[in-house]
Amino acid sequence: MSEEEWEVRGAHEDAVEERAHHEPLGQKIALFSAILATLGAIISFLGGHEQNDALYYKNEAVLMKARASDNWAYYQAEDLKRHLAETSAVLVPAATHDYAADAARYARRGKALRAAAEAYDRRSEEADAESRRALRPHTKLAIAMTFLQVGIALASISALTRRRWLLGGAGLFAAIGVALSIAAWF
Repeated sequence: MSEEEWEVRGAHEDAVEERAHHEPLGQKIALFSAILATLGAIISFLGGHEQNDALYYKNEAVLMKARASDNWAYYQAEDLKRHLAETSAVLVPAATHDYAADAARYARRGKALRAAAEAYDRRSEEADAESRRALRPHTKLAIAMTFLQVGIALASISALTRRRWLLGGAGLFAAIGVALSIAAWF
C-alpha cells in the first residue's frame, strides 16, 4: 500500500479544523482587512489628488510671480526712460526734440505695466493661497492612511496569534483612521 492511502491525523489537526468550523475568525479578519485596504486605497487616492492640486496651484503662483517680475522690470525701464526724458526736456531746448511728449508716453506705458505687474502679483498670491488650501487635507489623509495600515497589521497579527483583543485594537486604529480622513475635509 502506498503512503497516500493512510492519513494519520493528530489531535492538534482535529482541534484546528473543529475550531475553524465553529469560530470563523480568519474569515472575519480577512474581510476586515479587505475593507481596510479598500478604504486605504480611497484615502491614498484622495491624498494624492489633493497633493497634485496643491502642486498645480503652486506652479501657477510661480508662473504669475515670474510674469509680475517681468512687468516690474519693464515698468522700471519705462520709468527710467521717463525720468531721462523729463531731465532732457529741462536741459535741452524744445526746438531740438520734444522730450516732454516722450516723458508722457513713457509715463502712460509705465502706468499700464505697473497695473499689469500688480495684477500678476495678486494672481500669484491667490494661487499660492489656493495651493496651501489644497494641501491642508493631505497631511491628515496621510496620517489617516498610517492608522489604517497599523489596523491592517494588527488584524494580520491577530489572525496569526488568534488573539481577539488584537482585532479590537485593529478596529480602534481603523476607526481613528476613518475619523481622521473625514476630519481632513473640515
